[in-house]
Amino acid sequence: MDSNRQEKIVFNQPRDFEARHEAARILVDRLKYELPLALDSMDNQAENAYAAWPERLYLIAAGGRIVYRGGLGPFGFDPQELEQALATHLATAR
Repeated sequence: MDSNRQEKIVFNQPRDFEARHEAARILVDRLKYELPLALDSMDNQAENAYAAWPERLYLIAAGGRIVYRGGLGPFGFDPQELEQALATHLATAR
């Protein structure tokens, strides 16, 4: 993306998990990312299961049921919509 080039956040495709982990660490440090972050395996199991490329917000309930799937990020993110989905889920899960 052009915005990534402008911010100098461009990496070669990692060839092993250590390189993927290092790229994630750099991004977390540089962007001061504070949310929990999970790295996909090198065979991209999570990407394939959740169609999350390039990134997407999900709310996954106990047992693995998807209760919220947001738009493609970063421009399709709607944190308020996710917050509402979480509040609704918690209210009905009791």
